[in-house]
Amino acid sequence: MATDRPARNTVVIVDHPFGDVEAEREVATRHGYELHVHQCASESEVIEAVRDSKVALVNQAPMTRQAIAAMASGGTIVRYGVGYDNVDVSAAVEHGVAVANVPDYGSGTVADHAATLLLTMLRKVPEYDDAVRTRGWIAQSEVGRVRDFTVATIGMLGFGRIGRALHTRLAPFGFEIIVHDPAADEEQLRDLGIGLVSFSELLERSNAISLHLPLTTDTHHIIDERSLRLMAPDAVLVNTARGPLVDSAALAQALNSGTLGGAALDVFESEPLPSDSPLRTAPRLLLTPHTAFYSDQSLTRLQELAADEVGRALRAEPLRCRVA
Repeated sequence: MATDRPARNTVVIVDHPFGDVEAEREVATRHGYELHVHQCASESEVIEAVRDSKVALVNQAPMTRQAIAAMASGGTIVRYGVGYDNVDVSAAVEHGVAVANVPDYGSGTVADHAATLLLTMLRKVPEYDDAVRTRGWIAQSEVGRVRDFTVATIGMLGFGRIGRALHTRLAPFGFEIIVHDPAADEEQLRDLGIGLVSFSELLERSNAISLHLPLTTDTHHIIDERSLRLMAPDAVLVNTARGPLVDSAALAQALNSGTLGGAALDVFESEPLPSDSPLRTAPRLLLTPHTAFYSDQSLTRLQELAADEVGRALRAEPLRCRVA
């Protein structure tokens, strides 16, 4: 049930990764609002930061039921980025708080990073680099099979904005590309030369799999021990989507046992990656610190699009990317 809490004359940034927040400050000031900037990590910090606020912009901080209840009725939450699993959407609906995301600020940037990881792993660059540094030199064949890209199959689990952008980047290399996505248009995929396959077929046929799914109850640990067993022993897995799509313990075990060729992860079940995570010592694993979205240009786009959404909220206009 929505609460009847009058709004303070404030727009709140709960947490952010940016060098400055001038785009957000400009739009708040233009509409007669103060901008309050925080770097909250805990629920209690968020509750105090957003109390009676009209609009809250959030990056990674937890927008829990209690935090949302502290906001003014009729307020708006704008999530910096695509995923919004750190926002309790059902609580927002109950309290009459709108939720919007920014799904299109960095699709190309994430696709660039996914392509970089995928090509690097298929060419076994980390293994060659490690061998030269630690052993001086090796025979090329010592790292196992290295296929021409023209005879390799790439499986995409999900084919939304980022999946489509990744396909555009990979197509010139000559890969066979297959997709599993229940929402995909089979005829459209056929026109692109892409096969639409079942989940099990994608796992079994792919030499590399790239994940491009939202995190839901259905997709949580979609890559688990069973899924990894279906993959070829020299296949590689790339995740630039959401960390909990992959069962970290099962992945570490597959890499340690040699039943999976390799993996590259930009996102993790817990971030920062815990110091005792088995992923830190797993072989043939390339790690980046949730940076696929990051470039000078993508961050600028993200802030500008988020600020535009704040302006719509303050003018009581329909939100461009409302999710609840």
